[in-house]
Amino acid sequence: VAVVGVVRRSDGFVSMAPNLGWRDVPLGEALASALDLDVPIQVANDADLGALVEVRRGAAIGGDHVLFISGEYGVGGGLIVDGQPLTGVAGYGGEVGHLAVNPNGAACRCGSIGCWETEVGEGALLRMAGRPPGGGRAEIDALLQDAENGVPSALSALDHVGRWLGIGLAGLVNVFNPRLIVLGGIFGRILPYVGRTLEDELDRRALAAPRRLVRIVPGMLREDAPLLGAASAALSEVAPG
Repeated sequence: VAVVGVVRRSDGFVSMAPNLGWRDVPLGEALASALDLDVPIQVANDADLGALVEVRRGAAIGGDHVLFISGEYGVGGGLIVDGQPLTGVAGYGGEVGHLAVNPNGAACRCGSIGCWETEVGEGALLRMAGRPPGGGRAEIDALLQDAENGVPSALSALDHVGRWLGIGLAGLVNVFNPRLIVLGGIFGRILPYVGRTLEDELDRRALAAPRRLVRIVPGMLREDAPLLGAASAALSEVAPG
């Protein structure tokens, strides 16, 4: 099961899922009780699963040092280091959407201020373009059509997100030194519009040595990556690799 939230991998306990309004939800236990299947139930963060499947079947096949950044309902990150997932001591790692990047920024649903998600998330992009921030995929489609048609409000919103996307990625490049950054969800879709701005920010802010080694590509599996990652994780229990 893929969840947009902070998940304890050992038992599927969701500590927090700000965009779902969840706190301290024993999801793994509840699913096991409700489904009564007598099989193990795994619950994991959606971006961790997205990273897993992009390495196994998508844009980063065989990748050994990969940073996957997803942007749909929130902003999440999955890391592959030396060919292995890096999820932290309990599975809580990778919550890059809640990096504090703007001390004068907007309030985030997690309770903090100026999280990266408030500058580059789907809601932020739509709001800056003058569209309903909760409009979802239909509003993103409309915004990208506006951008294709040269509508200034759409282009300005995309430029803002591209700049902050580059700022955040520069810090992650400096910390993790990835070989490949895979942009999933809406980030993969907007890359043609924000790529130059994003690359300029990386040139300006990332250390020269790790910057030279990293490439940025769109995810191949788009919005389906978390679902396919969950399936891949489950199947690996019966068919490893």
